[in-house]
Amino acid sequence: MKRFLTTTLLGGLLVVLPIGLFLGLVNFLWDLVSKLIKPVVNFLKFETFGNEFLIQLTAFAIVIAACFFIGLFVRTRIGKGIWRFIETNILEKLPFYKTIKDTVGTLFSSRDKSFKKVVLVDVMNTQMTGFVTNEHTNGIITVFVPTAPNPTNGFIFHLPADKLIFLDISPEDAMRTVIGVGTGSNILFDDAKKKE
Repeated sequence: MKRFLTTTLLGGLLVVLPIGLFLGLVNFLWDLVSKLIKPVVNFLKFETFGNEFLIQLTAFAIVIAACFFIGLFVRTRIGKGIWRFIETNILEKLPFYKTIKDTVGTLFSSRDKSFKKVVLVDVMNTQMTGFVTNEHTNGIITVFVPTAPNPTNGFIFHLPADKLIFLDISPEDAMRTVIGVGTGSNILFDDAKKKE
């Protein structure tokens, strides 16, 4: 019982912690930007829209623009060097950072043939969204089935091809349905229906 409770708690932490860190960071940035621009918006007195609405809208635009320009900066030579320094000296010392980075990197790496084929996996008369990770010479196919909403966790199945329905949708679209806890899954079944 003690072992069950411990492993369950750790499994829950692995799911909740990355999501919590991400939401906490977004909330922190949003609050910080809102507080910084509030005096300016209040001074200008935009009564037409309401100051609070304008503050939130401006904060959203600033956070999106900041993400874009940071992404642009880390594509440069200097930016790559600074990012490498921050990642090596700070981020890699955080719990689960390397695991999450490696898993997400594998999911979307264009150089890796893994995760490029999306399938519906039939396990005990239950269909699950999966990604082909390996095809073996004996006809068995290895599939990763991510859990929602954190796709860094999941199950690995080794199945014959007749237990899989191969889909013609992008891995990114399929992953959105996983992260969205099933929202938009109709694209999977619409594609599967075309193959019948």
